[in-house]
Amino acid sequence: MKKNATLFFCQSCGYESSKWSGQCPACREWNTFAEEPVAPKQKGVSARKSSGRERKSPVSLKNITSADQERVSTGMAELDQVLGGGIVPGSLVLVGGDPGIGKSTLLLQVCQHLAERLPSILYISGEESLQQIKLRAARIGTFQDSLKLLCETNLADIEETVLREQPKAVIIDSIQTMYQEEISSAPGSVSQVREATGVLMRLAKEQNIAIFIVGHVTKEGTVAGPRVLEHMVDTVLYFEGDRHASYRILRGVKNRFGSTNEIGVFEMMESGLKEVPNPSEYMLSGRPKEASGSVVACTMEGTRPMLLEIQALVCKTNFGLPRRTAAGMDYNRVNLLMAVLEKRLHLPLSSYDAYVNIAGGIRLNEPAMDLALVLAVISSYKDVPISEQTIVFGEVGLSGEVRAVSMAKQRVLEAKKLGFTRVVFPQSSWESVKNITGISLVGVSSVRDALRVAAE
Repeated sequence: MKKNATLFFCQSCGYESSKWSGQCPACREWNTFAEEPVAPKQKGVSARKSSGRERKSPVSLKNITSADQERVSTGMAELDQVLGGGIVPGSLVLVGGDPGIGKSTLLLQVCQHLAERLPSILYISGEESLQQIKLRAARIGTFQDSLKLLCETNLADIEETVLREQPKAVIIDSIQTMYQEEISSAPGSVSQVREATGVLMRLAKEQNIAIFIVGHVTKEGTVAGPRVLEHMVDTVLYFEGDRHASYRILRGVKNRFGSTNEIGVFEMMESGLKEVPNPSEYMLSGRPKEASGSVVACTMEGTRPMLLEIQALVCKTNFGLPRRTAAGMDYNRVNLLMAVLEKRLHLPLSSYDAYVNIAGGIRLNEPAMDLALVLAVISSYKDVPISEQTIVFGEVGLSGEVRAVSMAKQRVLEAKKLGFTRVVFPQSSWESVKNITGISLVGVSSVRDALRVAAE
């Protein structure tokens, strides 16, 4: 490759090409190729000699000793649950989220708690000055002297500082601002982000340091930069929620040291993020009484059951084409279920507008919400309220049958704990919940049975 050669990189997946293309052949995305200069690389034995690294020999599997991963608590129970029990030394954690959602505030609070448990914490910022970080820290509370701050974007200087200070945890805010002088492309480009993540990964594994990196997100909500960034790190956390609302949801979408799809719920306060240990009660606060079209459903986020309110408003359309609106649920799924109701129950919904909303702004795609949505639509159409003490869950098929869902027992126990008196669930899940007492169990096998429940 020539000294000043350039390559075209896909901004979505990191695919490399020597020429521009309208569609990426790897991820099939359109107009994602960007031209970036590439520095020449040494190859083969000469590159290994110049790097000074020793050649490693393969090890037999039976000679490797396995032990439970040592974890360090972050001091925040919600974050520990998402991480799988705490921070694993030597892990690389990526935290993504919309601008202003609270990523820096969350990690600064993590530093506050870790500074009480670990001898040295290093917070490296490439976006804010030391004075700006100090102002945020003053709102959060007091910090121990073991927390040190650094404003730097040069990866070589950062690596030198980490090797000299030997901290137990490092925060990088953000990965898109870091750069290597050997790469001539601008910070935030595919080459820079990929190489920066590789350097941090090597530091984390070789020095046994837990490193958190903040990643900007695109307008689609995914971490900006090549998709390979998420494959390189050990854990990927997404901070979700409307920044104009008070609640925040931290969702784990990848975790090499624990289960995925766990969530932690936080509330943004003036002094920082406050944990919400009972999200079901928080999400159901302010629920209307004796209102049609309102049904409480139970969803599973990882191993945690969470109760939510699904609202539906069905009204006569003033135009020939009915309008459908879905907030928090898949729009196509709403249309599908309304078609099932029209076909199986002969409800004339094709001449009615339908508006569906999950209260609190939560976004869900779990099929277990189908039955609750069906009952909410029927309740609004007939203007008959569903009992406030009823909780509903179940998947609905195209023939109108109600199918079983996973973890039915945990959902029923969560409803019982919060004081609900009746549960409507799939009849096929009866065996797993029949021994639960203190709550009325109503099994349904079709949407026709659901119509009967709505009339009760």
